This record gives sequence, structure tokens and C-alpha cells, in this order.
Amino acid sequence: MASGHDKIEKNVGLLVIFTIAVMSIGGLVQIVPLFFQHSTTQPVAGLKPYPALQLAGRDLYIRESCMVCHSQMIRPFRAETERYGHYSVAGEFVYDRPFQWGSKRTGPDLHRVGGRYSDDWHRAHLINPRDVVPESIMPGYPWLAERSLATDTIQARMRALKFLGHPYTDKEIADAPKQLEGKLEIDAMIAYLQGLGLAIKSRR
Repeated sequence: MASGHDKIEKNVGLLVIFTIAVMSIGGLVQIVPLFFQHSTTQPVAGLKPYPALQLAGRDLYIRESCMVCHSQMIRPFRAETERYGHYSVAGEFVYDRPFQWGSKRTGPDLHRVGGRYSDDWHRAHLINPRDVVPESIMPGYPWLAERSLATDTIQARMRALKFLGHPYTDKEIADAPKQLEGKLEIDAMIAYLQGLGLAIKSRR
């Protein structure tokens, strides 16, 4: 006599239904608790949403596909923390939409790069990486130093983020275009890089 398990395995419809049910329960058990853990939903102490110039730089970082070669997530292993600094925690990414964790490191992880190099170093590195790192295989981005930074969309982006919960004030949004006036794209990219990972200081 066939058991209940045998009947389910031989009935495609039942098998699909029970498979979906088990996957749904497992998913809920893993995902729902995260919404109630402050460590994953609340920003770490000192973390603020990106100022206008850094936000514009982040958009450029995405536009140039920097995340294809650089991750922004330091794992809690000694080999990682010795090289890059304090491991990444969820509360640092509350204002990242979308997050830039990445999974491939053709280049080094950048999550703790803020303050590690000077603005001049970053400028030279972005224009021609081999001027400061002779063995680098990173392509240059000289056009960033030639293009003026657009100011006409920054307020709309900040309003959208405010709607999603980022605590921008009306004054910050109103003053945003002034923060970008006279700036080049490379200035915004450098501002973004210099702000990465500062909420939790490196242990190096």
C-alpha cells in the first residue's frame, strides 16, 4: 500500500503545491525576523544619508559600473579585516538604494576606502590608475575630469529617497543644486569614495 509520501511524489500537482508551501514557510522564517532586528533595519551611530555631492558621485559610480570589479562588503574573516578594516554590518547600508555589495573583486573592496587616500590621489587614480599604481589593470576615466556635474535632477532624486524614508530635510533638498554648481563629475566621484565606510572606523 502506497504511503502518503509516495502519493505526493507521484502526483505532480500535489508535489508542486507542497514544494511551494515548504519553500514559502522556509523563506518567511528566514526573512520576516530581519524586519524586527534593529541591527538590520536601523542605521549605525553617526550614519547619515548621502549629501548631494556624494549622492551624485554614487550615481556616477553606478553609471560607470564600478561595482562590477569592486565589492563593498568586508566579510568577518581575519584575512579580510586585516586588509580592509572592520567587517561590514547591515546598519551601514540602510541608506544604500540599491546596495553596492558586489561579489567579484577584480579590484580591492572599497567599503573602507574613505579617508585612506588623499583627494589628489583619487583624482590621479581615476584619470590614469597606472600613475599611482603601476601594476593596475583598472581602466582610466579621464572624461570624469572633463564633464560638468549635472544639477537638474538631484532634487528629484533626493525627494524620492525622502519618500522611501531617508531623513533629508527640505533645506537640504532646496540647497542641493548649489552643492553641485561648478563641480566636475570627478569631484562627485571623489566625494563619494571619501565618504565610504566612515560610520565604523577601520581597525587597521
